[in-house]
Amino acid sequence: MKNLKIGILGTRGIPNHYGGFEHISEYVSAGLVRRGHEVTVYNSHNHPYAANNWNGVNIQHCYDPEYLIGTAGQFVYDLNCLLDARKQKYDVVLLMGYTSCSVWGGLYPRKSAIITNMDGLEWKRSKYSKPVQQFLKYAEKLAVRHSQFYISDSRVIKKYLENKYSIISEYIPYGADVYTEEEREQLTTGEAKNEDYFLLMARMEPENNIQTILEGFNNSNSRKIFKVLGDTGNRFGQFIRHRFKNDERIEFKGAIFDNAQVRALQNNSYLYFHGHSVGGTNPSLLEAMASEALIAAHNNPFNKSVLSSDAYYFSDSEEVRYLVETVQRNESEQLMVKNNLDKIACQFNWEKIIDDYESFIIECYENVNHERIVSYQG
Repeated sequence: MKNLKIGILGTRGIPNHYGGFEHISEYVSAGLVRRGHEVTVYNSHNHPYAANNWNGVNIQHCYDPEYLIGTAGQFVYDLNCLLDARKQKYDVVLLMGYTSCSVWGGLYPRKSAIITNMDGLEWKRSKYSKPVQQFLKYAEKLAVRHSQFYISDSRVIKKYLENKYSIISEYIPYGADVYTEEEREQLTTGEAKNEDYFLLMARMEPENNIQTILEGFNNSNSRKIFKVLGDTGNRFGQFIRHRFKNDERIEFKGAIFDNAQVRALQNNSYLYFHGHSVGGTNPSLLEAMASEALIAAHNNPFNKSVLSSDAYYFSDSEEVRYLVETVQRNESEQLMVKNNLDKIACQFNWEKIIDDYESFIIECYENVNHERIVSYQG
């Protein structure tokens, strides 16, 4: 099997300074390069990483006017990426998501195998207005129509796509690295004092149940600190800061992209709250599992498909308050943590995820090439 030329589009770029697709693109692109493939990731020209190569991955910087014209700029950026990709003769183009890319489906490179990671039911996100939700449903249909192959990062998404569109997608979740003894030895006291605080890490969006979690804590009699990791610069983030400004126990730490620091905070939290209710396998949840955090998760199929019975669950602020006031760190909780760590080692470790991506990418390329040969001979 020859080494492939692969283009990864649809993210703001690597190294990750934003979210889930950037996170997995970072690991998968570098992993594919280690396996001998030539990989290019498309970066916004506004991305803080300005070099043209990262860990062997080619970086193609494309003009991104989002900072000037808002959300509409994402469509222009994706168009610019696609126009460049059409010139590059990639064997495979991997599209991470479809929100602002699938409208340009007619411009997808004709001679490349087109794989779309189908994201996590974006149209269900409560931050979007009804017209935007309708557009996202349409964008989802376009992604199905214009792609040849599909990836789902959650078994829930895989089943949804099969029922809705009668397509079979490849289930490949996100990954994480098990917390190491080296990390444990490097831990410093201060910011991550052992088990004396609750922790939440999320984008400041309504569907992440941040208000529900903090309302529950705010109403509790706990004397612990609650640390909130995430950029509060947007409208909802500002609302949350204002809403809980009088609770001195709640500390807004801002966005932290230092992975070692985040993992130390997760590892040493008393209870880690995961409020995400829309989307597939969430990378911050896997990181918390890998970092040996005890987890309380929003009660929904996405979280349950990953955590099973190895977490506490909540649906409203009253249930959060109950957990804050009653959860202990005894033998049963230690077993939850161990079971989640085993899941990371067996199901969600990065080397397995990268192997799965490589195998599927090669399979897609071979299928497309076979069809071309058959078509040519016919």
